[in-house]
Amino acid sequence: MSNGIQPIRGMNDVLPAEIGLWQHLEAALRELVAMYGYEEIRVPVVEHTDLFKRSIGEFTDIVEKEMYTFRDQGGDSLTLRPEATAGIARAAISNGMLRGQKHKLWCIGPMFRHERPQKGRYRQFHQFDVEALGFDGPDVDAELIVMMARLWRRLGLTRVSLQLNSLGTPESRAQYREKLVDYFRGHEAALDADSRRRLGGNPLRILDSKNPEMQAVIAGAPLIVDHLDAVSRAHFEALQASLRAVGIAYTVNPRLVRGLDYYSRTVFEWTTDALGSQDAVCSGGRYDGLIAQLGGEATAAIGFAMGIERVVELLRQAQVVPEGQAPDAYIVAQGERAAAAALAFAERLRDEMPRRRVALGLGGGNFKAQFRRADRSGARFALVLGDSELDRGVVAIKDLRGEANQIECPMAEASARLEAVLKE
Repeated sequence: MSNGIQPIRGMNDVLPAEIGLWQHLEAALRELVAMYGYEEIRVPVVEHTDLFKRSIGEFTDIVEKEMYTFRDQGGDSLTLRPEATAGIARAAISNGMLRGQKHKLWCIGPMFRHERPQKGRYRQFHQFDVEALGFDGPDVDAELIVMMARLWRRLGLTRVSLQLNSLGTPESRAQYREKLVDYFRGHEAALDADSRRRLGGNPLRILDSKNPEMQAVIAGAPLIVDHLDAVSRAHFEALQASLRAVGIAYTVNPRLVRGLDYYSRTVFEWTTDALGSQDAVCSGGRYDGLIAQLGGEATAAIGFAMGIERVVELLRQAQVVPEGQAPDAYIVAQGERAAAAALAFAERLRDEMPRRRVALGLGGGNFKAQFRRADRSGARFALVLGDSELDRGVVAIKDLRGEANQIECPMAEASARLEAVLKE
């Protein structure tokens, strides 16, 4: 196969043998958002490049280095979405969803960033995204966090922890920015090339540097929590009180700034010690100024994104076994008339047992070959239909996973009898 067409680097296939954990997680996510009253929204995979430059920020790694950007036949600059928040904000504006209204939204799907592929970091990756538009109090901040805490409990994942910070308002952050620039100017010789470049554009991103040689100078930098305005401080304290009231453990991390320019006030990350350097599994925060920045009316907003691949890996490490996809029954038919009747029989069973999985053996073959396929499918029972059974109007039910004796029953009673043995 080495001469065949290979997948693009960093863009991976999810094979049938792996899909069970994905479906298990996706089902849990859909149950979760329904429980909290969030509605699904679907936005395009491709947007105008300017949307991301204006929202994420021109001095971020995403915009400077990682976006898949191209010009279409009309000459427009378009970009494969690197994240979902900007597209949802754009959709709310362009579809007239605001005007004083409140919305609790979610979406799930692929995102694209041209990063160096490694475990937990891919060029096409999948995110679960939740956004609350029009809510300005700390109560919705708390709801998003406790919602994710419920998901971890539901999934049985324990190696996750919560970090919090507040970035304040744009005004207080501007004052803090001046102090930060003054500090780093005084230590410019210790900065790496990326940090010197960010010093003139987005100095807060220096605090997020992973360069080990930078950590000493970063440790001495002023803390943003010491420069919050009174309103942001009260908001942050109210959020912490709400989390304590429901027993959610957290750590205030004053170096948590998030990688996107649109955040203000609350920011948070759920991290894990189980995935090496790719430790963030769910990240988010407030972006109260983003919608106005994109041309909409001023609207408070908060959201988060969860990495599907990373949580699937946590489930795999925790040896979570999702509900199987094996059929409950596999129809084995031999003989010309029996084979012709098997399709209608299978459809009748599916009508009568809509919650059960019924597989029909296709491709012919003798009984021995069909039973091998039935066994490989993982089915609990084989329904055996030959011409002699068809003449008598019966079907045989054979236990493929236990020691129960094979039984026969009228074809008209097959669904009821099968339900009975499946419950034993």
